Amino acid sequence: MTTGPVQAVDHDEPHRLTAVQGLAALSLDALSSVAYGRKPSWVVLVAAGAAGMRYSLPVTGAIIVLLTALVVSYRQVIAAFPNGGGAYAVSKAHLGTQASLVAAASLIVDYVLNAAVGVSAGIAALTSAFPSLYGSTVWLCLGALAVITALNLWGVSESAKVFTVRRWRSSWRSRR
Repeated sequence: MTTGPVQAVDHDEPHRLTAVQGLAALSLDALSSVAYGRKPSWVVLVAAGAAGMRYSLPVTGAIIVLLTALVVSYRQVIAAFPNGGGAYAVSKAHLGTQASLVAAASLIVDYVLNAAVGVSAGIAALTSAFPSLYGSTVWLCLGALAVITALNLWGVSESAKVFTVRRWRSSWRSRR
């Protein structure tokens, strides 16, 4: 009742996403790491002084190696589980129920923290651009979380379409 009327679902028809929709819906972890990870790493390196700055290229290299390992791992999972397999499904198939429950709990914590970091960073940017909104920071964060929650309850395919349109519009506006 809180998410709208029940809609008929054809379970035989898989919900296919285009590559762009898949990125919009499923790449929050990677996008937030790229967007928010640079500043903290530079803060640490700058605080270490000139000696710390010489580590920026090795740190960048290590990040590239880790991202490459991640891509290879994802490709292996896709090949082994062509109908879909996340951390829960893969760990349950190969490591058992206990490991799959740990993976599921870890994912829940990751999703909650990822949403918290993304929303708080976005609202911080908004309030820095419009200082008059600073007193409403908590309410703005809660409102953003409510919108994201509603879109995610709507379904992956449907929310991907909304997120794709939003990204397309913002990139189109920045080009003008």
